[in-house]
Amino acid sequence: MSIRNFWSESQNVCFDLPYKLIFSSVLLVVVSYLNAQSSVSMAIDRANNELWSRFVDQYGIIHDFEGEIPTPEDCKLGRPNALGWFGPIENGPFFTGLYLSAACERARRSGAKMDRDKAKLLADGLLKCASVSDVMGFVVRGVGTDGQCHYPLGSVDQTIPWCLGLYRYLRSDIPTVSQRQMVKDKLTEVTNALVELDWKLPCDGHFRGEFRGDLKSKNYLEVTAFLFVLRMMFQLTQDRSWLERYQTALFEKPRGSVEQPSLSDKTRIEICSAGYRIDSVIFNGNMDKSAQWIYVKNQMALVNLIELENDETIKENYRAGVIRNAQYAFEAIGDYKKFSNDDTKVFGNTKWREGFPHWFPQITQEDAQKLSSMGNKEKLGERRSYERKFMTNPLAATAIVALGGDTVNCGIIEQIICHYDYSKLNLSEFFFAEVAYYSIPCH
Repeated sequence: MSIRNFWSESQNVCFDLPYKLIFSSVLLVVVSYLNAQSSVSMAIDRANNELWSRFVDQYGIIHDFEGEIPTPEDCKLGRPNALGWFGPIENGPFFTGLYLSAACERARRSGAKMDRDKAKLLADGLLKCASVSDVMGFVVRGVGTDGQCHYPLGSVDQTIPWCLGLYRYLRSDIPTVSQRQMVKDKLTEVTNALVELDWKLPCDGHFRGEFRGDLKSKNYLEVTAFLFVLRMMFQLTQDRSWLERYQTALFEKPRGSVEQPSLSDKTRIEICSAGYRIDSVIFNGNMDKSAQWIYVKNQMALVNLIELENDETIKENYRAGVIRNAQYAFEAIGDYKKFSNDDTKVFGNTKWREGFPHWFPQITQEDAQKLSSMGNKEKLGERRSYERKFMTNPLAATAIVALGGDTVNCGIIEQIICHYDYSKLNLSEFFFAEVAYYSIPCH
């Protein structure tokens, strides 16, 4: 019997009036709940369809936006810049790694071969990102037109989601025996290389021998990530040297902490407990409105550490950090209301060659950053910034809240997911909607 018929029949049941009113009220709540669940499921399916039809390349790597893919010459010379910033392959392993966790959960719930195949393709894409360079430990941002060329500079933001995504993939039942071993071997290869480099992230090309990012650094960005990688490697290998490194690192003061007063007296586990706002000096106090998308990986790292840790005292420190992060992030989710699906601002990044017409040889990493700031604002337009502020940041904040295990604000999270017309978005960063949906405890 359909809900509509059930409702009709219920009106004919000979209840006493008070009971009939109660019954009717309860039924209305049930119907409203079912309708809400249907709406959010439809929104997630639309987001999934848009992401896969427009932003996932043939290798299983998520592009930032639709646009001309860089050529081998572009990657060699550093166009639009050697960092790949503001180009379509800027954040391949960053986005793909975080999204793979959601893709695995979607596949688990649906059991559909298509969803399992999608998760496998994403994992293959991540493996490719750590296989096209001959610099050990280097995870590239994405690949150009030949499927091999890449920009020479990576980052912590690329490497840690890469680890997170492949780890969650291994926790699923999707990989075959041979692929499972391949993923373990690649994770081990990359992390062993980082050990040899004292946990500094290497560069390629013209910048070979240089580093961009340090996992032993003092910031929340690195501290939570470093502990996760160490504990993950013990879980995968059962080699006790990884566990010993992890247990030592917990109670060390990270590299450079004495230079920052807010961190000078804190060990890594204490920094984890403090929550991400301890990094506010990096963002001049504006991190809630601009940096949520960067800290999803750190919340995800803590959630994984809670699963992996056996010591209840250490677990409590991780839980404290997760809860604080969710509380902080909740303050940023309201900006979704400022996003209009009818906005017509120009998104000029698709034609990034016109948007970044200037070029010069980049001898230093500072040169690359300088070049990345020389865009033509008129050509580029304001839409990218608009989406980043009022779509990416609120959805990423929603993911942080959902990962925090919030069961009170499920309705708000679902409302935010349903707010966007995903077919009108230019940035692929709406994948955070799926990260949130497949993390929310209410489901």
